[in-house]
Amino acid sequence: MPNSLHHRAVEHVGSRIVDGSIPTGAVVLASEIETELGVSRSVVREAVRVLASAGLVVSTKRVGIRVLPPEDWNPFDPLVIRWRLASGGLGAQLRSLTELRVAVEPMAAELAAEHAPDEFCGELLNLAAQMRHAGRSGDLHAFLELDIRFHALVLAASGNEMFANLANPIGETLRGRTELGLMPERPHEEALTWHQAVADAISAHVPQDARASMEKIMRRTNQEICGVWADKPRIFPRPKN
Repeated sequence: MPNSLHHRAVEHVGSRIVDGSIPTGAVVLASEIETELGVSRSVVREAVRVLASAGLVVSTKRVGIRVLPPEDWNPFDPLVIRWRLASGGLGAQLRSLTELRVAVEPMAAELAAEHAPDEFCGELLNLAAQMRHAGRSGDLHAFLELDIRFHALVLAASGNEMFANLANPIGETLRGRTELGLMPERPHEEALTWHQAVADAISAHVPQDARASMEKIMRRTNQEICGVWADKPRIFPRPKN
Protein backbone atom coordinates (compact mmCIF):
# COMPACT_ATOMS: atom_id res chain seq x y z
CA MET A 1 0.00 0.00 0.00
CA PRO A 2 2.71 2.59 0.83
CA ASN A 3 4.31 2.00 -2.59
CA SER A 4 0.93 2.41 -4.27
CA LEU A 5 0.24 5.67 -2.44
CA HIS A 6 3.72 6.94 -3.19
CA HIS A 7 3.29 6.18 -6.91
CA ARG A 8 -0.09 7.90 -6.90
CA ALA A 9 1.36 11.05 -5.33
CA VAL A 10 4.28 11.18 -7.75
CA GLU A 11 1.99 10.71 -10.75
CA HIS A 12 -0.61 13.19 -9.51
CA VAL A 13 1.80 16.06 -8.97
CA GLY A 14 4.41 15.29 -11.64
CA SER A 15 2.01 14.84 -14.54
CA ARG A 16 0.20 18.07 -13.67
CA ILE A 17 3.47 20.00 -13.57
CA VAL A 18 4.53 18.69 -16.95
CA ASP A 19 1.19 19.35 -18.65
CA GLY A 20 1.07 22.88 -17.19
CA SER A 21 -1.86 22.39 -14.83
CA ILE A 22 0.51 23.43 -12.04
CA PRO A 23 2.47 26.28 -13.64
CA THR A 24 6.10 27.22 -13.31
CA GLY A 25 6.73 29.22 -10.14
CA ALA A 26 3.65 27.92 -8.35
CA VAL A 27 4.10 26.95 -4.71
CA VAL A 28 2.37 23.79 -3.54
CA LEU A 29 2.01 22.99 0.14
CA ALA A 30 2.61 19.47 1.39
CA SER A 31 -0.56 19.75 3.46
CA GLU A 32 -2.57 20.42 0.29
CA ILE A 33 -1.30 17.22 -1.33
CA GLU A 34 -1.99 15.27 1.86
CA THR A 35 -5.58 16.48 1.96
CA GLU A 36 -6.24 16.13 -1.75
CA LEU A 37 -4.92 12.57 -1.99
CA GLY A 38 -5.60 11.43 1.56
CA VAL A 39 -1.99 10.38 2.13
CA SER A 40 0.49 10.82 4.97
CA ARG A 41 3.25 13.40 5.25
CA SER A 42 5.89 10.69 4.76
CA VAL A 43 4.29 9.68 1.43
CA VAL A 44 4.31 13.30 0.27
CA ARG A 45 7.89 13.76 1.41
CA GLU A 46 9.08 10.77 -0.60
CA ALA A 47 7.08 11.87 -3.66
CA VAL A 48 8.66 15.33 -3.46
CA ARG A 49 12.11 13.73 -3.26
CA VAL A 50 11.43 11.86 -6.52
CA LEU A 51 10.09 14.99 -8.24
CA ALA A 52 13.06 17.03 -7.02
CA SER A 53 15.50 14.44 -8.38
CA ALA A 54 13.80 14.89 -11.78
CA GLY A 55 14.28 18.65 -11.53
CA LEU A 56 10.56 19.46 -11.39
CA VAL A 57 10.43 21.04 -7.94
CA VAL A 58 12.50 22.43 -5.11
CA SER A 59 11.33 22.17 -1.52
CA THR A 60 12.01 25.07 0.85
CA LYS A 61 11.30 25.14 4.56
CA ARG A 62 8.50 27.50 5.61
CA VAL A 63 7.76 28.24 1.93
CA GLY A 64 6.59 25.03 0.28
CA ILE A 65 7.22 23.07 -2.88
CA ARG A 66 8.07 25.42 -5.74
CA VAL A 67 7.61 24.30 -9.35
CA LEU A 68 10.68 24.79 -11.53
CA PRO A 69 10.68 25.77 -15.24
CA PRO A 70 11.07 23.15 -18.01
CA GLU A 71 14.69 24.10 -18.63
CA ASP A 72 15.50 22.81 -15.12
CA TRP A 73 13.84 19.41 -15.65
CA ASN A 74 16.04 16.35 -16.16
CA PRO A 75 15.33 15.55 -19.83
CA PHE A 76 16.69 12.01 -19.39
CA ASP A 77 14.43 11.05 -16.49
CA PRO A 78 12.01 8.30 -17.67
CA LEU A 79 9.13 9.87 -15.71
CA VAL A 80 9.65 13.27 -17.33
CA ILE A 81 9.81 11.61 -20.74
CA ARG A 82 6.59 9.66 -20.16
CA TRP A 83 4.70 12.70 -18.86
CA ARG A 84 5.88 14.86 -21.75
CA LEU A 85 4.79 12.21 -24.26
CA ALA A 86 1.34 12.13 -22.64
CA SER A 87 0.95 15.91 -22.68
CA GLY A 88 1.34 18.85 -25.01
CA GLY A 89 5.09 18.25 -24.88
CA LEU A 90 4.82 15.20 -27.14
CA GLY A 91 6.38 16.80 -30.21
CA ALA A 92 9.24 18.47 -28.37
CA GLN A 93 10.04 15.27 -26.49
CA LEU A 94 10.13 13.12 -29.62
CA ARG A 95 12.28 15.71 -31.39
CA SER A 96 14.82 15.90 -28.55
CA LEU A 97 15.27 12.14 -28.20
CA THR A 98 15.20 11.47 -31.94
CA GLU A 99 17.83 14.11 -32.67
CA LEU A 100 19.96 12.69 -29.85
CA ARG A 101 19.63 9.21 -31.31
CA VAL A 102 20.59 10.42 -34.80
CA ALA A 103 23.74 11.96 -33.32
CA VAL A 104 24.75 9.19 -30.91
CA GLU A 105 23.65 5.77 -32.14
CA PRO A 106 25.67 5.65 -35.38
CA MET A 107 28.79 6.47 -33.35
CA ALA A 108 27.83 3.82 -30.79
CA ALA A 109 27.49 1.24 -33.57
CA GLU A 110 30.91 2.18 -34.94
CA LEU A 111 32.52 1.83 -31.52
CA ALA A 112 30.70 -1.46 -30.93
CA ALA A 113 32.18 -2.85 -34.15
CA GLU A 114 35.61 -1.95 -32.80
CA HIS A 115 35.25 -3.04 -29.20
CA ALA A 116 32.22 -5.30 -28.56
CA PRO A 117 32.95 -8.56 -26.70
CA ASP A 118 31.96 -11.76 -28.48
CA GLU A 119 28.91 -12.37 -26.26
CA PHE A 120 27.47 -8.99 -27.29
CA CYS A 121 27.96 -9.83 -30.95
CA GLY A 122 26.17 -13.15 -30.60
CA GLU A 123 23.23 -11.60 -28.80
CA LEU A 124 22.89 -8.83 -31.39
CA LEU A 125 22.76 -11.40 -34.20
CA ASN A 126 20.12 -13.35 -32.30
CA LEU A 127 18.05 -10.22 -31.60
CA ALA A 128 18.19 -9.13 -35.25
CA ALA A 129 16.87 -12.54 -36.33
CA GLN A 130 14.07 -12.42 -33.75
CA MET A 131 13.17 -8.89 -34.84
CA ARG A 132 12.85 -9.99 -38.44
CA HIS A 133 10.52 -12.83 -37.42
CA ALA A 134 8.39 -10.65 -35.10
CA GLY A 135 8.23 -7.82 -37.64
CA ARG A 136 7.16 -10.00 -40.53
CA SER A 137 4.55 -11.77 -38.43
CA GLY A 138 3.07 -8.46 -37.23
CA ASP A 139 3.77 -9.06 -33.54
CA LEU A 140 4.36 -5.40 -32.67
CA HIS A 141 4.61 -5.95 -28.92
CA ALA A 142 7.36 -8.52 -29.30
CA PHE A 143 9.07 -6.39 -31.94
CA LEU A 144 9.03 -3.34 -29.66
CA GLU A 145 10.70 -5.13 -26.76
CA LEU A 146 13.28 -6.70 -29.08
CA ASP A 147 13.96 -3.32 -30.71
CA ILE A 148 14.48 -1.69 -27.30
CA ARG A 149 16.86 -4.48 -26.29
CA PHE A 150 18.74 -4.27 -29.60
CA HIS A 151 19.44 -0.55 -29.37
CA ALA A 152 20.29 -0.78 -25.66
CA LEU A 153 22.80 -3.52 -26.44
CA VAL A 154 24.44 -1.52 -29.23
CA LEU A 155 24.85 1.41 -26.85
CA ALA A 156 26.33 -0.87 -24.19
CA ALA A 157 28.57 -2.67 -26.71
CA SER A 158 30.22 0.65 -27.55
CA GLY A 159 32.12 0.42 -24.27
CA ASN A 160 31.03 3.99 -23.47
CA GLU A 161 29.12 4.04 -20.18
CA MET A 162 27.51 7.40 -20.96
CA PHE A 163 26.10 6.00 -24.20
CA ALA A 164 24.89 2.92 -22.33
CA ASN A 165 22.94 5.08 -19.87
CA LEU A 166 20.83 6.48 -22.71
CA ALA A 167 19.08 3.11 -23.01
CA ASN A 168 16.30 3.88 -20.52
CA PRO A 169 15.18 7.23 -21.99
CA ILE A 170 15.35 5.81 -25.51
CA GLY A 171 13.33 2.76 -24.44
CA GLU A 172 10.71 4.98 -22.79
CA THR A 173 10.40 7.00 -26.00
CA LEU A 174 10.05 3.90 -28.18
CA ARG A 175 7.28 2.60 -25.91
CA GLY A 176 5.59 5.98 -26.01
CA ARG A 177 5.67 6.10 -29.81
CA THR A 178 4.03 2.70 -29.97
CA GLU A 179 1.34 3.52 -27.39
CA LEU A 180 0.53 6.76 -29.24
CA GLY A 181 0.20 5.01 -32.59
CA LEU A 182 3.26 6.67 -34.11
CA MET A 183 4.87 3.45 -35.32
CA PRO A 184 4.12 1.70 -38.63
CA GLU A 185 1.58 -1.14 -38.47
CA ARG A 186 4.40 -3.40 -39.54
CA PRO A 187 8.13 -2.59 -39.49
CA HIS A 188 9.46 -1.69 -42.93
CA GLU A 189 11.42 -4.47 -44.58
CA GLU A 190 14.28 -2.02 -45.08
CA ALA A 191 14.42 -1.38 -41.33
CA LEU A 192 14.60 -5.11 -40.62
CA THR A 193 17.41 -5.46 -43.14
CA TRP A 194 19.33 -2.52 -41.68
CA HIS A 195 19.11 -3.92 -38.14
CA GLN A 196 20.52 -7.19 -39.44
CA ALA A 197 23.25 -5.25 -41.24
CA VAL A 198 24.20 -3.46 -38.00
CA ALA A 199 24.47 -6.76 -36.15
CA ASP A 200 26.47 -8.33 -38.99
CA ALA A 201 28.90 -5.41 -39.19
CA ILE A 202 29.45 -5.30 -35.44
CA SER A 203 30.03 -9.05 -35.34
CA ALA A 204 32.43 -8.84 -38.31
CA HIS A 205 34.17 -5.82 -36.72
CA VAL A 206 33.57 -3.49 -39.68
CA PRO A 207 33.03 -0.08 -38.02
CA GLN A 208 32.24 1.91 -41.18
CA ASP A 209 29.46 -0.49 -42.22
CA ALA A 210 28.00 -0.58 -38.69
CA ARG A 211 27.85 3.20 -38.58
CA ALA A 212 26.35 3.51 -42.07
CA SER A 213 23.59 1.00 -41.38
CA MET A 214 22.66 2.58 -38.04
CA GLU A 215 22.67 5.98 -39.72
CA LYS A 216 20.06 4.68 -42.18
CA ILE A 217 17.87 3.43 -39.31
CA MET A 218 18.07 6.74 -37.48
CA ARG A 219 17.44 8.89 -40.56
CA ARG A 220 14.40 6.77 -41.45
CA THR A 221 13.09 7.15 -37.89
CA ASN A 222 13.52 10.92 -38.07
CA GLN A 223 11.73 11.14 -41.41
CA GLU A 224 8.79 9.07 -40.17
CA ILE A 225 7.89 11.29 -37.23
CA CYS A 226 9.41 14.75 -37.84
CA GLY A 227 5.98 16.11 -38.77
CA VAL A 228 4.86 15.66 -35.15
CA TRP A 229 7.17 18.45 -33.97
CA ALA A 230 7.11 20.73 -37.03
CA ASP A 231 5.64 23.73 -35.20
CA LYS A 232 6.85 23.05 -31.66
CA PRO A 233 9.11 25.67 -30.04
CA ARG A 234 12.56 24.65 -28.88
CA ILE A 235 13.88 25.01 -25.34
CA PHE A 236 17.07 27.02 -24.89
CA PRO A 237 18.38 26.41 -21.36
CA ARG A 238 21.16 28.71 -20.26
CA PRO A 239 24.48 26.97 -19.54
CA LYS A 240 24.90 26.45 -15.81
CA ASN A 241 28.04 27.64 -14.06
